[in-house]
Amino acid sequence: MESALLIIQSLADFMWNYPMPILLVGTGIYLSMSFRFFYQLKTKFMLQNTYGTIIKKNQKGGEGTVSSFAAACTAMANTVGVGSIGGVATAITMGGPGAIFWLWFSAFFGISTKAAEIILGQRYRVKYKNCRDEYVCDRSFVMKNAMGWKTGGLILALCCFTLGPWTCLVQAEALTSSLKEAFHINPTVSLLVMSVTVGITIVGGLRSMSKILSKVVPAYAMAYILGAIVLVALNIEKVPATFALIFEHAFTPMSGVGGFAGATVMQAIRFGIARGIYSNDAGTGYGMVAHAGAMTDHPIRQSSWGFGEVFLTSVICTLTALTILVTNVYIDFPDITSGQLVTVAYRTVFGEPGSAFLAVAITLFAWATTVGMYYSCEKAVNYFFGDSKSTRIVTYTYMVYYILPILFFSNMQADLLWAATDLLSAIYVLITLTLIYGKKREIFRLFNDFWDRFIPAINRGEIPEPVAFETIESETETCNVKS
Repeated sequence: MESALLIIQSLADFMWNYPMPILLVGTGIYLSMSFRFFYQLKTKFMLQNTYGTIIKKNQKGGEGTVSSFAAACTAMANTVGVGSIGGVATAITMGGPGAIFWLWFSAFFGISTKAAEIILGQRYRVKYKNCRDEYVCDRSFVMKNAMGWKTGGLILALCCFTLGPWTCLVQAEALTSSLKEAFHINPTVSLLVMSVTVGITIVGGLRSMSKILSKVVPAYAMAYILGAIVLVALNIEKVPATFALIFEHAFTPMSGVGGFAGATVMQAIRFGIARGIYSNDAGTGYGMVAHAGAMTDHPIRQSSWGFGEVFLTSVICTLTALTILVTNVYIDFPDITSGQLVTVAYRTVFGEPGSAFLAVAITLFAWATTVGMYYSCEKAVNYFFGDSKSTRIVTYTYMVYYILPILFFSNMQADLLWAATDLLSAIYVLITLTLIYGKKREIFRLFNDFWDRFIPAINRGEIPEPVAFETIESETETCNVKS
């Protein structure tokens, strides 16, 4: 196990020390400039078309499987998860307080990267009718229908649905360690309950998952935010110094103090960006998956959730970081990492009730992310086996395979799980960025069409035809395109 950890960590460190930060941030800057920083600066429009749609959940506006809001909740099940808690904790313990600055930095530009993913998912989605009555898309569908790389799509899909379940071990480890820390629950019992409830939820497909997640995700996100605000407010006198610490050590190394071993600037950059990506998924390609089935009148309107998702995860990540830093637990408890560290922070302020609250929050985060991740993996299965009735049987069989690693391998070292996740994320990022650059002209064409034609028409009181796309599997060109 130690040899495997060293190999995986070495590969992950190589990818995330220089190549990944440069590629991700560089792409985010390029896209933000090309989009004229609309996703960052048109805050009112972005809020109205994301969280402002909560009261209009059933508003269709175009063809799709689920509402725009429900699709976003499915996507946010991936983003508003353990990465926002355990990921932030490991970013600080490995990269120091300065890692949070680089998490913010990458998130600011990552908004545009996430928006580009959503545009690709809407543009190159496929309507399945036999195995699932859904609009589907992921990186493999874009590779085939946009780039013409059918074989590459098959290889990618095989890797995704084979390796995907193993990335959920990070979620399961955080869930079991938190419940054990707070309630002394046997991890076997926790994993069994998690597996059964996840299985019941995913068996119903996107409509069932999005219906549940559209209720669960906003509730637990708001509860966690409120709890963190209370904790920070009780330590408000430490907040200014904490922010100063973050900015200072984003650019200067932090020496070891107490149980903290210290961190270089490169470690701050590496872990800040890597954990930020794991939290908000900007650049990994998951945005293509959940948003492909959304009902919307134009792909660019749906891409507003690039702002919505990254903004919410950044808020949660910031509050998580503040709870760790103002309570000083990353120094006082050097042997504790991941989500368990945040649980200890809540215990130091609120006692056992705080520990219990955080354990429940992490449980819901981990559970929802595992459900959302399944949907991404299922789309790879759909692509590999095609739209046929026999694929239904394959899909149900795959559900069992998806849950098995959670049941039997979640006791692996947290460091190994995070290193493996970093390595897989790097591979997904490379593929996603290739697709974004390969179809950048189409992305920018849709962006300009929305802002130069579609929105002005609406402002004049007109009702323009929805811009919708539907790819037929037997053809290489899209059909049913309204514009």
